[in-house]
Amino acid sequence: MLSGIPARNGNGGAADLGDLAFFLFVLDSRIWLPTKCLCEFRSLFVTVLVKIAFCADELNFPSEAVLGDALNALKSNLADPNNVLQSWDATLVNPCTWFHVSCNSENSVTRVDLGNANLTGTLVSQLGQLPNLQYLELYSNNISGKIPEELGNLANLVSLDLYTNNLSGPIPTTLGNLGKLRFLRLNNNSLSGTIPMTLTNVTSLQVLDLSNNVLTGDIPINGSFTMFTPISFSNNKLNNPPPSPPPPIPSTPSPSAGTTTGAIAGGVAAAAALFFAIPAIALAMWRRKKPQDHFFDVPAEEDPEVHLGQLKRFSLRELQVATDNFANKNILGRGGFGKVYRGRLADGSLVAVKRLKEERTQGGELQFQTEVEMISMAVHRNLLRLRGFCMTPTERVLVYPYMANGSVASCLRDRPESRPPLDWQIRKRISLGSARGLAYLHDHCDPKIIHRDVKAANILLDEEFEAVVGDFGLAKLMDYKDTHVTTAVRGTIGHIAPEYLSTGKSSEKTDVFGYGVMLLELITGQRAFDLARLANDDDVMLLDWVKGLLKDRRLETLVDSDLQGNYVDDEVEQLIQVALLCTQSTASERPKMSEVVRMLEGDGLAERWEEWQKEEMFRQDLNHTRHPNTHWIVDSTSHISPDELSGPR
Repeated sequence: MLSGIPARNGNGGAADLGDLAFFLFVLDSRIWLPTKCLCEFRSLFVTVLVKIAFCADELNFPSEAVLGDALNALKSNLADPNNVLQSWDATLVNPCTWFHVSCNSENSVTRVDLGNANLTGTLVSQLGQLPNLQYLELYSNNISGKIPEELGNLANLVSLDLYTNNLSGPIPTTLGNLGKLRFLRLNNNSLSGTIPMTLTNVTSLQVLDLSNNVLTGDIPINGSFTMFTPISFSNNKLNNPPPSPPPPIPSTPSPSAGTTTGAIAGGVAAAAALFFAIPAIALAMWRRKKPQDHFFDVPAEEDPEVHLGQLKRFSLRELQVATDNFANKNILGRGGFGKVYRGRLADGSLVAVKRLKEERTQGGELQFQTEVEMISMAVHRNLLRLRGFCMTPTERVLVYPYMANGSVASCLRDRPESRPPLDWQIRKRISLGSARGLAYLHDHCDPKIIHRDVKAANILLDEEFEAVVGDFGLAKLMDYKDTHVTTAVRGTIGHIAPEYLSTGKSSEKTDVFGYGVMLLELITGQRAFDLARLANDDDVMLLDWVKGLLKDRRLETLVDSDLQGNYVDDEVEQLIQVALLCTQSTASERPKMSEVVRMLEGDGLAERWEEWQKEEMFRQDLNHTRHPNTHWIVDSTSHISPDELSGPR
């Protein structure tokens, strides 16, 4: 320290932030110091700078270099045949500019999304050096080796998805330290050993899937594990959980004791029953004359504590109270599957209650319960999570969280004047978030879930205007006897893919088509099917209307006027490119939703668009050769010249 000046850290040790404040005070005050003091002052200055360099570690703010080194260590351990990690450049200190990496406002890595990327290799311990990481998604690759124990250092981790790899060895006991973990999916690997008891301490855990491994030993039955069903542990070598103790057997009085007393008591009870039954019968006869809705409960359904895995099984009476007996004033919307009501539960929380239309088949109760459990396993940031259900002989009801910001459709076309329109940045986030949700349904649910009705009205917005895909899995719920072929096409006019409409067969590419039309809704703010466009001699189908404007080179007319010009032309053109690729008339030519996600993240769109341009030029040349005197106009992207949108970028 400076001569004659006491050390500010109190022990004469290294300089701390107090020294920095003193240094700034000296500079600001322009204090004159002797030469010897100036030398010591320079020494102090160097010490303070060194201290500042290490201060980030003490304050738990890792430097960008540390974060980049951790991710580069992972990259060096993985084989990447598809060049997914090409942007992970070790010469760029800040990893927040890399594809498949998300950061917060402090440039700290919060998400690594490398699912379904055909990566091989092993995980590295350096992943534990990402203290603000919330989502680690490395599912559906060929990663082998052990799960690093250092992952237990990720105190902010919310979701750990390592399923469908070749991981082996034990499940680290350190994962029990992850106090914020909500989703742990390690299924479809070769993990061995016992299930760590430490995992039962993770009270935040909502979804657990350890199925299809070679785990042994007992299944824990305490702590957070009490809410998980056998499906979470299936196809292992685990012991069955011990059976619950039988209910106590009520004591039965001896028939020889108190015979006279029992007969008297029985007579009194019968008389009392008759006394109370007469007014009850009269009340019932009076109520029959009054029109009302009738609801029936079964005894097991009365118990509000009955759960199906993580789902709560609500009583019908509980939902009646929450929705004022399904009053019309609480209707949020109507759709092909039924009505949705706004409800408030006894704990004060708001919910959306979907009362499904009555379509019953013999044995449908078991099928419904099975499908509900499968839907509940589809948990993703961009999927509407099922909170609970209600099932009686006459009712099927699903309960979801209430989304205060409504749907994308309502925000685009039915918003009150006091509410600002969706800005361009939010629309971009919606396009990416909804694509991620659909990709999860297609690639990471077993069995895969086909939505069959992708549209702006089924994309909801949470408090942060993050896209949440709703109504998935409902088509299967309403078709108990069907697989992928339905007796009636389910969907909305303007969103239905041509092959689905003509054959009734749905696939992932059916959803891709609907998603492409939804993108056009986001860009234009218009409905997918609107008879009002006939007044201007325009096409009623949004897709055809957009193609017509592009053919006439009227790109500026496309964009929603609510944006008032506040958008980036290049980004609009890129979204249109994705939409047109998704809505090609031939299903096999449409990209998968996982490819759409990568294109929206900036990876592969230019190449895919250039490939489409070449194919279209070839088709147009071939058609001109065969039909030189006719105009080739078909219901696909074929009649749009490749140069009517900007070229690859």
